[in-house]
This record gives sequence, C-alpha cells and structure tokens, in this order.
Amino acid sequence: MSEKQRTIKNPVSLKGKGLHTGIEATITFKPAPVNHWYKFKRIDLPGEPVIDADVDNVGETERGTTLHQNGAKIATTEHVLAALVGLEIDNVLIEVSGPEVPIMNGSSMPFVEALESAGIVEQEANRVYFELKENLTYEDAKGHIEMLAVPQETFRLTVMVDYNSPILGTQHATIYKVSEFKDEVAACRTFVFLHELELLLQHNLIKGGDFDNAIVLVDREIPKEKMEYLAKVFNKKSSEIEVKYPGILNNTKLNFYNEPARHKLLDMVGDLALVGMPIKAHILAARPGHSGNVAFAKKLKEAAKKDKLKKGMARYNPNAPAIIGITEIMNLLPHRPPFLLVDKILELSPTHVVGVKNVTMNEDFFRGHFPGNPIMPGVLQIEAMAQTGGILALKTVPDPENYLTFFMKIDNVRFRHPVVPGDTLIFHCELMEPVRRGIFQMKGTTYVGDKIVTEAEMMAQIVKVKESNGVAHATQKVKSL
Repeated sequence: MSEKQRTIKNPVSLKGKGLHTGIEATITFKPAPVNHWYKFKRIDLPGEPVIDADVDNVGETERGTTLHQNGAKIATTEHVLAALVGLEIDNVLIEVSGPEVPIMNGSSMPFVEALESAGIVEQEANRVYFELKENLTYEDAKGHIEMLAVPQETFRLTVMVDYNSPILGTQHATIYKVSEFKDEVAACRTFVFLHELELLLQHNLIKGGDFDNAIVLVDREIPKEKMEYLAKVFNKKSSEIEVKYPGILNNTKLNFYNEPARHKLLDMVGDLALVGMPIKAHILAARPGHSGNVAFAKKLKEAAKKDKLKKGMARYNPNAPAIIGITEIMNLLPHRPPFLLVDKILELSPTHVVGVKNVTMNEDFFRGHFPGNPIMPGVLQIEAMAQTGGILALKTVPDPENYLTFFMKIDNVRFRHPVVPGDTLIFHCELMEPVRRGIFQMKGTTYVGDKIVTEAEMMAQIVKVKESNGVAHATQKVKSL
C-alpha cells in the first residue's frame, strides 16, 4: 500500500532577516489539503499573491533560488523547501511577510524544528512519486557541472564538490534515504569564501549576513585593514574577528568535517523540491549549484510529465477482443456512416471508457479536408470522443435503446498533433465528477500511439426518446459544433 500524504497539524511561525535583503520577515507554515504541494504566500503585498514552488517559476539563481509568479517573488527558498522534503511533508502553505525567506542560522534546522513542533499528520490520499525509469543526465561544461539520475526504489543523493582550496579541496556527501536528512544534513550551514564575500558586499548583497548564519572560509591571508573593514561591516569590534590562516573566520567549529559538501546537498534537496513531487531515483551531482540544480530539476519535471502521460495512456492491443463491437455500438448510438466515428470499445467501467477508431483514406471527409494533404478535422475528433463518452453514459441505464445523448458543452479543447490516414485513434473518456440528473462531465483524451493528439472536457446529458424533442431543439446549437 502506498504511503499517505502528510501535512502539519498546527500553524507555526519563525522570524528572522533575509540573507541578501536584510529585511526582517515572519514565515508561517500552515496545514494544506492533499495534492497542494508547497506554495508561498506574500502576505505583505496587496492581494496576498501565491507563488507555487515550481521549477517553471524560477527567476534568479544567484546565491539562492528565487521564485516569481502572480507579480510577486520570494527569494532564498531552498533551505525551507529542503526542510519540508527532509521531513517528508507533502502539503504546506508558507506565508512570508517579506521578499525573502529568513536565513535563520544558514541551515534548514530551525525550519525542521519548527515543523516538528507543529506536529505532522497523515492525510486521506496516497503519496504520488516520480519514479525514474531510465537514466537522465545533465552537463554544463562551462560551470564544470555534471549530474546523473539513475532508477532506484528510494531517493538517494550523492554530491561532490571540488574547490582548488587548501581548506576544502574535494569533498563528498551522501544520503541513502530521505529520513537521514534531519540528522545528517539539516544542520549544515551555508558557506562562502572571503573573496566572494567581498564581492557580494560590493554588490550591496548579504545585508542580513553575519558570522552566525554563514561559514566564511579564508584561503588567503587577510591584511589588517581588511579585518577592520569586515569588523565595521558586521558591526563587530576588531578584536572580535580572528582567523588562523588557512581556516574559517572567527574559527567557527564545523558540525561535520565535510559540512560544505553536505550543505550543497541540502541546497540540492531544496531545489529538487521544485519538481513538484517526491522523487525515487539515485542522483549523483558533481560541483552542483543553484543554476545547475534548477536546470536538472526542469529535466526531471519534463520526464515526470511524460511518465504521467504514459501512465494515463490507453494502450491498444489489436489482438484484444472488443467489449462492444460495431453492431452493438449501432444499437446504442443513433449515428450511422459516414458519421459513426467509433469502431469498437476496449474498456468500460462505471467511470471510464476506451474506444478505437481506425482512420483510413476512405473517410468521406478527406475529399475536402484537404485535397492533397488529408487531415482529420478537429471537430470530428471531438465528435468521436463524444460518441465514445456517449456509450459510457448510455450504459448507465437498463434500456439504453430508449435514450439519446446530447452534447451540452465543451471546454479546454487542445489539438496537439494532426490526425492522418493510417492512424489508429484511442479515445479515453473518464468522469470528472458524479453523474447528476443524467448529466455527465467527462475528460476526454485521444491518443495515436504514445502521443496525445486531442484533449477536451465535455458535458453531455442522456434523455429518454419521448422527452427528447424539446431538449434536442434546445441543444441543437451546441451539438452543431
């Protein structure tokens, strides 16, 4: 049985400064319904715009991952997202009263502790994973970034960082399962080299930075005047700043010997949350950073999208016998050639139906659509889906021969690929909500092979023949589509 989705039991808040903006903000975690995933809400802005934690919403990746949506943005999202993934929480609304998530101590641990204090509860829905089926690679030659994802039954992440530095050199970090995150990764703080720190200060960044929320690595000797400058920037006395070269500013003690590598792993866990679902794969990353993480997350999301389409795809086995053949179809539907557009039914349940139409050059409509370039009209593809859905509707009554199905509405129609002679169309229609007063709302999808060619949301009503004259007249304009 699949694991259940989880959210938090009670709201919980934290307050702190943004690393780069220096703006103090309150972040509040709130319970959210199933299939919500992670969403940020800027409660300090008019209308309180919501920003989905989605890789397609990423704006900037310099020194953190910033999301943009609905005219708003939220910066430095990776540490809080990593905490949510690491605790295997699926659905949370994250309210923030400023433009940047508070940096806290530079790690995910304050968020982990707050979320645990709120309580974690299971929900009445199974967790949906993206299970990688084949290897996926990413490479950025300029940034010397390499990433590889391979299929695995759990989430595993291995990171390698390689710095030409007497302090770091080459480091590795690994988690073998998500449950290790809290003890092995969450407390690992962000880090920066002193020469990078100077550049960030020159660009008016890290206004909220101090020695308590970042590890500052010193890989070159610091002149006395530079020490005095740093003291002034961080509101410290010169005597409060010291370093043993090579080493760490103020001789901060590391939580782990490879804390920088573990923090890179932490960042990557947060950035991969932007795929939009938990992942089952082993991911190996060399020299990762936010830009590479986001690029790889986009590839993973695209693979997840294709996998979802394949899972929902109606497969056509030409050797499988028809559940309903053409003779019975004609007993159910009033349509006749050349307007009968479904050949057989392969699957039928109380909530879905799968039908087939073999498209040949003998179709009457190819004479005028188009001479020399035969393409099946989109409106006939919709009609064929509607006829398939009509069979689902008529099979809900004991005497379908006494009923007619009338088209009432079509929404969200998409024509994705042309249909030509030789194609076999597979129609998959599924109820979107329970039937009420003989009205059916269905989601229809048409496939050719593993490609979606047409999609639509359709509404139809079944009416007894003796009652149908008025309804038929009333719906004639809709049906004429």
